[in-house]
Parts: sequence; structure tokens; C-alpha cells
Amino acid sequence: MKPINRIFLFLLFISVSYAVSYAQENQSYFLHTIEKGQSLYSISKMYNVTTSDIIRLNPGCDEKIYAGQSIKIPKGKESQKGETFHTIQAGETLYKLTTMYNVSAKDICEANPGLSAENFRIGQVILIPQKEEKEVAVQTPTEQSSIQGPVVPRCKDMHKVKRKETIFSVSREYGISEQELIAANPELKKGMKKGQFLCIPYPAATTVQPTQKEDPYAIPPSNSELFRKSKETPKEMSTIKAALVLPFQEDKRMVEYYEGFLMAVDSLKRTGTSLDLYVYDSGKDVSTLNTILAKSEMKKMDVIFGPMHQSQIKPLSDFAEKNDIRLVIPFSQKGEEVFNNPAVYQINTPQSYLYSEVYEHFTRQFPNAHVIFIEPTIADKEKAEFISGLKQELKSKGISMQAVDENATKETMKAALRNGKENIFIPTSGKNVLLIKVLPQLTLLVRDTPEQNIHLFGYPEWQTYTRDHLESFFELDVYFYSSFYTNTLFPAAVQFTNDYHKWYSKDLTSKFPNYAMLGFDTGFFFLKGLSRYGSELENNLPKMSLTPIQTGFKFQRVNNWGGFINKKVFFIRFTKNFELVKLDFE
Repeated sequence: MKPINRIFLFLLFISVSYAVSYAQENQSYFLHTIEKGQSLYSISKMYNVTTSDIIRLNPGCDEKIYAGQSIKIPKGKESQKGETFHTIQAGETLYKLTTMYNVSAKDICEANPGLSAENFRIGQVILIPQKEEKEVAVQTPTEQSSIQGPVVPRCKDMHKVKRKETIFSVSREYGISEQELIAANPELKKGMKKGQFLCIPYPAATTVQPTQKEDPYAIPPSNSELFRKSKETPKEMSTIKAALVLPFQEDKRMVEYYEGFLMAVDSLKRTGTSLDLYVYDSGKDVSTLNTILAKSEMKKMDVIFGPMHQSQIKPLSDFAEKNDIRLVIPFSQKGEEVFNNPAVYQINTPQSYLYSEVYEHFTRQFPNAHVIFIEPTIADKEKAEFISGLKQELKSKGISMQAVDENATKETMKAALRNGKENIFIPTSGKNVLLIKVLPQLTLLVRDTPEQNIHLFGYPEWQTYTRDHLESFFELDVYFYSSFYTNTLFPAAVQFTNDYHKWYSKDLTSKFPNYAMLGFDTGFFFLKGLSRYGSELENNLPKMSLTPIQTGFKFQRVNNWGGFINKKVFFIRFTKNFELVKLDFE
């Protein structure tokens, strides 16, 4: 064979391989637009795929993703219930989706409680529930006829696959479901190839109902109209039924949480709120939890608070979703159920969402910053994700930065300062041992350069070190972020501390967060909300303008079909005027 022919065949082979791989890939994904705080992990849990599946379709996304970026999500593993995901395209309406998927507007709205006429827009991903197949009564003859009936062909038509066609587009063209097309062509499980012939089966048999002839000139209903019709009638709650499911005997912190919760219940009852409280010791085993869930009264709850142990979250979440009960998870930060269960409220913010809020507030609080990172000799892996994300955010906002090591002298730190900037030192470790090492040099620096604007910025665990470094914190104009904080001198904190002592004849523990305060805040917020708004609580969360003692609340749905995460973050500032300020961001 001549060399030129070999080159031609090689190029032809590459082009064919590319076309096949493109067709296989193109038919197997939909698009997701990344929102602030989402990580590859959280996105994978939303769609029931692995992070490696996402990385395969989006090379490089394991190194960097950003809000507003569109990435491909593999299809075919969406749900064991037969549900699917759909990215809203230009010109699509809720009515159009009902005809496209042959499901009712009410079913789509129920599957996507976070969807509304206001946020129905291009790029939104929504969950399409599986349409219910109607059973068809088939008459069987009493006597089997000896005469064979005519042979019914399996395929209604044959289709030759064209370039860029997908399983979805072909099934839509012939008015059948993707499942029906795959069932008739099992080889599609391995991918679709250009030029491949597909058997187009007859649509599944359904009972034909007499229908009125459609008016071709009729105006289809608007999104607002369909959402309004699909909305359930609000229900008031005359007596709220709440349950605490926690390991009381195993962990004394749960007892403290319960003590604070009881104080919230008492406060609400004094204002006329009617409550029935059920309390169960869940232990740490799933079998103990299942025994509790088997009790008849559990299905009648309006809200459940718990659990503590990670292994109990999924079974309790499944129970809550099945019985339409709100589930408030006060402790775990790693729960996956919030991404697919609309009944879940996760109080302890997942790290990626928490960090995203901190970055935004940081760049708004310090728009003229020059950031100087203090690097420890041994890297703190616990803060690696936070620091990496912060550096990306600073770079995208054009904020200058550099680094010094933990052994830097006052002179070395002075050389890193920028005139006319807010010079903010950030240790890349939250450990007290690093603070002890750098505070003396930073203090000398501040005293030596009074004309410079210098701050030290840190982490929630610094609350634990405050007593040890209080004078230095004020002199260095320290900031730290946290999703929970209370000053024992705040009026609400003083009142709670005194009441707690009267109730239980003991003092509050000095650990952070304080579990008694957490119990009070979560109990008061949700029980007050349910008494005020009933079944419409989710639509009125922004109106819950309560002042918590320790834990702030700012809930947002993670997606249209999932639950709520708490995105509240405070900055705590120790000013040079010896004032302690809690910066509350809306």
C-alpha cells in the first residue's frame, strides 16, 4: 500500500472514531449551570452520578469550577424511580414540558417545590417525574383458538441514526419514551452510533379516552396560571407535633440541646402556641432508630429534629420524605440527603457553601485589600480547601496577595505591606500554636507602623482562643468568620444564661457552639415558623426576622427538587476601640 493511502485511511479512522465517540457522548448528557457554593461533590449527589463521571465529560473541572460555568452531566443514572432531569431551553414553558413528557403540571410542580413562575428560566435544571402508566384490562378468551392470529410486527418503523442525534431526540421524534426505545434496542445501553438502524416500537398500549378536538387557535396556559392552579391549599397547624430523635444517653451535649429546646417550647407556649413534643433516645444504631420510626405517632409529626449520627440520616430522611415531614438536621455537615429530599433542613452549612459565602463577604468588606498569607512549616490540610478557594476568588477580583512563613520577623512582614491598602494577614492554619508564634511579631509590626491599615483574619475556632489573646485581638483589629457566635454581654445571651441557670441550677458550658443555645435557636425558629405560616413556611422563610442567641439562619434550596441549607455567616471584629462587633450580612 502506498504511504499516501495509509495516511488517508489513518485520518479516515480518526474521523470515524471521533464521530462515534461524539455521538455516544452527545446523547448521554445534559447541561448544569454551576451556582455559588456548589462543588463537584454536591453536584454529583444532586444527579446520582460520581465525580469521575463528571470529570470524564468535563476535563479540567477537578482543578477549577466557577459560578456561571456550564458543565455536562451524564444521563442514564438519574433515578431508580424512573425520573429524569431536564435543562430548560429557550422558548420552553411549563405547558410545553407537560406535552413533551406527557406529565401534568401539578406533577412537575410537586417534584420541584423550588420551581416557580418567577425562576422558570433558561438553564434551570428540573426533575421530570415518571408518568404513571395506566393499567389496561386484557380479556383472555375462555377457549384457546386453534387458529393462529396474524403476526404483529415488533417494530412500527426503522430509523437510521444521523450525526448528533440522541436517544432523547429520536424518542421524542416518534412520540415514545427513552425507556421504550432502549427496551426495543438493548444495544443502545452501550451508546448510539451514526448509521445504526433502530427499531421504533409501537407506543405502549393505553386506554384511549374520548377527547375533544383541540382548537389550533387556543392560547396555551401561561406559567403563572399553571403554577397557581398546581399550588396546594395552605394548611394551618392548630397544634404542632414535633419530635426530637437524639442519642441522649450516649452524648451529654444532646441533653444540653434538649434543655435549650425545652426553653424555646416554654417561650412559645407562653405566647399561645400549641405544641405536642415527643422525645426519643435514638442511640447510635439504625435498628434503634427503626424501632422509633415504627411507632404510629411518628407518621403524624410536622417536624423532626435529629439525628446526630451519620448512619441514621438516610433512613430518617427517607421516612420524613415518605410521610411529608420536615427534618431539621442540627449537627451533621456532611449529609447527602439535602440534595434530593425537599423536606430536609441542614443547619450546619456544607463547607463549599460556607466558604463561598465567606469569600463573597470578604471581598465586599475589603475591596481595597492586600492579602498576606502566613504559611506554617507543616501545612494544615484542614484549611487547604478554604485557602485554595480564597486565592482563586482574590485573583478573579484583582486583589493582590503574597505569602510569608510563620518564622517571618517584623521586618519581613513590614516589607510585605502595601501603602494605601488594607493589609490583611491570614494564617493558612487555624491552630492556636501558629497564633502564639505570629502574634508577637504582628503586634510589633502594628506598633511600628501606625500609619498602615493592618488586620488579622481567621477562623471560627478562634472563639476558643479569645480569652488567651483578647488584648492582641483588639490591638490587631482581628476579624474571624463563623456561622455561630454569641457575646456573653449581648442582652439576649445574658437573659438566656440567667434563665438557663434558674431552670437547671447549673451554668452553661463554655464550649463553642453552645448546644443549649443551638437547641433554643433551632426550636424557636422552626416551631415559631410553623405556628405562624403552617404549610406555607417554605414560602415565607425570608420573613422569619427572628434574632437568634447564637446561630443565624439564612436558608436556600440547593436545587429545585432538594432541601435547604443554612448559608448564614457572621464576621466577628475586635476593634482598636475595644469594641466587639458582630457583622451580620444579608
